[in-house]
Amino acid sequence: MTYRSLDALPTRKEVLAAIPAHCFKKNTAKSLLYAFTSTALTAACGVLGYLFIPLQAAYWPAWVAYAIVTGTVATGAWVVAHECGHGAFSDNRKLQDAVGYALHSALLVPYFSWQRSHAIHHANTNHLEEGETHVPAVAGDPKGDGGLIAKSKIGELPWTVLNSIIVLLFGWPAYLIAGASGGPVRGATNHFWPWAGEQGRHSLFPGGWKKKVLMSDVGVFAVIGLLAYWAYAAGSIMPALALYVGPYLVTNAWLVGYTWLQHTDVDIAQYTGSDWNWVRGAFLTVDRPYGPVFDFLHHRIGSTHVAHHVDHTIPHYNAVEATEALKKAFPHLYMYDPTPVHQALFRVASKCIAVKPSGKGGQYVFTDQPLAA
Repeated sequence: MTYRSLDALPTRKEVLAAIPAHCFKKNTAKSLLYAFTSTALTAACGVLGYLFIPLQAAYWPAWVAYAIVTGTVATGAWVVAHECGHGAFSDNRKLQDAVGYALHSALLVPYFSWQRSHAIHHANTNHLEEGETHVPAVAGDPKGDGGLIAKSKIGELPWTVLNSIIVLLFGWPAYLIAGASGGPVRGATNHFWPWAGEQGRHSLFPGGWKKKVLMSDVGVFAVIGLLAYWAYAAGSIMPALALYVGPYLVTNAWLVGYTWLQHTDVDIAQYTGSDWNWVRGAFLTVDRPYGPVFDFLHHRIGSTHVAHHVDHTIPHYNAVEATEALKKAFPHLYMYDPTPVHQALFRVASKCIAVKPSGKGGQYVFTDQPLAA
């Protein structure tokens, strides 16, 4: 793994200057078209499931397939809302927040709460202490040693399967409710209760953000209320479980899987202290080959993510050009891994358990072996 001193890295201004100016321009009509497309496709999947799949136990394979397809399609709407939260959707901020709030609330995401925590993630990417989301455990600490010891006892394949299930199925709600994998300096945060966790300099929701968290709660709990009424009116919880909850879990898995693979791999380091800066963090992001179908459905969130971290206000429809500019200007820094995504996910779930000092400045690298006593 290459270690570069901060002096060897370009400045933020130099990095941004490498991207053509028109890549930063937002087209509201185009953004609305993408939002409509993702929403319409998701709704169409729901209608088809409702009309053509009987709500009977014998049809559970069809409902599993429905959940996978619909949840995969709905991830596109999640990504559109994500773009709204970043200010990449429109120059009309009221419209932008209205679209993002509606789409994220429909997917039980607290829009403004996540907007704030995700901005911190971008500002502190792969910072071992102040990063946000998928911050790894440190070997030698109880959490890090717990994972390393568990793998050594149960074996690689069982560990990889178990780790994947825990992260993909439970990772998102655990992060929203308890700050799991969040920055250590912030403690046990909660995206629905802004007074949880650190309340000093590293507060996740300082000042006016607390009010925005509560505003986000209104949207999420309104949707939960609608789902409860649906179950009451239907006389059963099964329609809501089959038509909504199944796809919801798949969408969550896509979200967590994308984020996990965007900043984690056996050759991607974490940094701490004065050996971290914004440029280093932005280029500790990796693009991966998701293929034309997922790139269309998910607006290239995984294949142009380096450019997104260099400047998150770049609309996704300009991200390919921005990516090519970064590859040309900084070929020694830009990271692309051609490994098929399912293989990369297996590798990350298996090998990236905790980090340990590399012996090079404030650099930490992944390990899957317990430290020698």
